[in-house]
Amino acid sequence: MEVEGWENSSGGTSDSEVYAQDTNDEENYLTSGDIPKLQFRKNISRGSWDDEVGMTEVVEKKGGMWTTTGIVRGNKMYCSIEETLFLAERGELSVLDVDDSSISLEDLYTKVAKATSGCCWESFEVYRHLRSLGYIVQRHGNPWTMKGTKNESASAVGIPQIKVITEQNCGGSCLINELLNNMRIEELRPAFDVFLPNSKFRKSSPGNPSFMLCVTSGHPPSKSQIEDLERQCNGIPLKFGHVEHGRVSFFSFNKVELPILP
Repeated sequence: MEVEGWENSSGGTSDSEVYAQDTNDEENYLTSGDIPKLQFRKNISRGSWDDEVGMTEVVEKKGGMWTTTGIVRGNKMYCSIEETLFLAERGELSVLDVDDSSISLEDLYTKVAKATSGCCWESFEVYRHLRSLGYIVQRHGNPWTMKGTKNESASAVGIPQIKVITEQNCGGSCLINELLNNMRIEELRPAFDVFLPNSKFRKSSPGNPSFMLCVTSGHPPSKSQIEDLERQCNGIPLKFGHVEHGRVSFFSFNKVELPILP
């Protein structure tokens, strides 16, 4: 089995690799390892953090990034913690707490560091790096919308999640179902579905991702783990993201048939 290098850290990014998803926004994304800088924007979206769900409910949408960010449940949109922090770093999202007080970047960093909302710090760094390159990234197992999707729990289809937001007719509101509370965040599993930059992308019909991504730490995955993950991907390419000392690297594995020596 041969290791194939795919994309190195943010330091080697060329200008041609950067894709501006929002054509009205000429500012660059933060890359992994950069220090967040205060950015002033005219149009800032607003969201309300929900500790029970572990997500931000978007209450006011501004800008074009929402075509590729957030999941839609009923008539509401929610952002995962990694999406919330990424947009907050860029100054595109103002996040409020239950008492309508503003949640600072430091508080959001703490939420990610606690890894209680389905995303650890390494996963966030991988997410931020991919978004900085222009990829469309969605947490694996969270459909963009529930249209055309049967309302079944994550455990029924073998997708580990902490919480799932489902559409049900209950006074027009979304019911929050807590699932798999004992899930291990660091368990090796597909973390993100990654799509190539696409100006025609639609959440209602996203198609298959270009690849699925697992986030690794420590030792590389074993052969049996890789084969098990590939079966879960159903033919979609599998890649791995690794973070070490703030440096994000990506790799994949190819099978190599060695010739039989005489």
